[in-house]
Amino acid sequence: MASRRAVLGVSAAALAGAAGAVAAVARGGDPAPAQPPATVPFHGRHQAGIATPKQRYAVFVAFDLVTRDVAVLRNLMRDWTEVADRVTRGQRPLPRGNAPAGAAVDSGDGDGLAPARLTMTFGFGPGVFDARFGLAARRPPALRDLPAFAGDELDPAYTGGDLVAQVCADDPQLASYAARQLRSRVMGIARLRWVQRGFQGYPADGGTPRNLFGQKDGTANPAPGTPEFADTVWVPDGADPAWMAGGTFLVLRRIRMSLATWDLTPLAEQDAILGRHRDTGAPLSGGSEFTAPDLDRTGPGGAPVIAADSHVRLARPFKMFRRGFNYDDGPQGDEPHAHPAGTEPHDHANHRHDYDAGLLLAVYVRDPGAQFVPAQEALARADRLTTFTTHVGSGVWAVPPGAEPGGYVGQALLG
Repeated sequence: MASRRAVLGVSAAALAGAAGAVAAVARGGDPAPAQPPATVPFHGRHQAGIATPKQRYAVFVAFDLVTRDVAVLRNLMRDWTEVADRVTRGQRPLPRGNAPAGAAVDSGDGDGLAPARLTMTFGFGPGVFDARFGLAARRPPALRDLPAFAGDELDPAYTGGDLVAQVCADDPQLASYAARQLRSRVMGIARLRWVQRGFQGYPADGGTPRNLFGQKDGTANPAPGTPEFADTVWVPDGADPAWMAGGTFLVLRRIRMSLATWDLTPLAEQDAILGRHRDTGAPLSGGSEFTAPDLDRTGPGGAPVIAADSHVRLARPFKMFRRGFNYDDGPQGDEPHAHPAGTEPHDHANHRHDYDAGLLLAVYVRDPGAQFVPAQEALARADRLTTFTTHVGSGVWAVPPGAEPGGYVGQALLG
């Protein structure tokens, strides 16, 4: 059986060099690990890909179930678990049961690739708990469709789904290959709803990565492994329902950014909108990137240094864990952008179009209704940053705890 792990002996130095060389900070941010292991264990109490140091590439894939048989869903999750366990270790998946005679075991485009910290994380949407499967009584109370938020322009092409897989790796082809292996297992069981791909660059010094607005993204994250992280993300023992203990909930939002308009906004105004200095990530109230913002500090005339409608001030009260990935899908249609008064006539070089680029914001929380919903309501109502952003995709899923060797993801729910 062919294995990609054979390349590790000759490529270990190259992997370590490409990964960056700065250790993680004590709290917040999302720095690149100093020397990340090539393989992230799949099995464990929690699914990998959540507390895992964020990789450089992500593929999010959602499916709608067409089967009405819970036994078929159970077998699919067994199959996906086997695929994830093997592929994250650098091995080929086992042959597909639905493959025609003579078909290859897999697509082959992963041959020779190192595991590159591949993780595969699975979640169940609200549709899994409808009348089809007899699971309504086991639906987590926290798993509810999100309400409509002011300013939303949700596109069904990027919204919802009965099942979701988050596939992350430091190699974009490996992430694509792994997602493809999942898709190959759903014929007759589910249909593909959407695919969204993201990327994340890390500074050479290993510091916090930046989004397409040039701002450091993830500074206020709780640090994995801390009590604050556990209280923010993991469903505790004794929760209702019991099968979710050790799991979490994923909210994925596709946020389109008005890059052309943002790029024409003076830097001082950008900083005021965020409440942080773009270059350092430090709050406008002073200190360094990880200094807590002083929301009481005032400037000349008594005005708060961090404005009432700034992103930092409005987001500060809410505890969530963000795994954001940039996306850039190019021009999609016509939408004019604004210019400052007095701008000279110029050639727009095609950026007059509705350029579809922004952030795939994966938020992990133990209760979306108590954590994400009030945060998004506050931001949608008053955050000045919404002048430059539009939420065009959305979904919420229950992410079960991890699987132990010999088990499968979702086993405590599906039996």
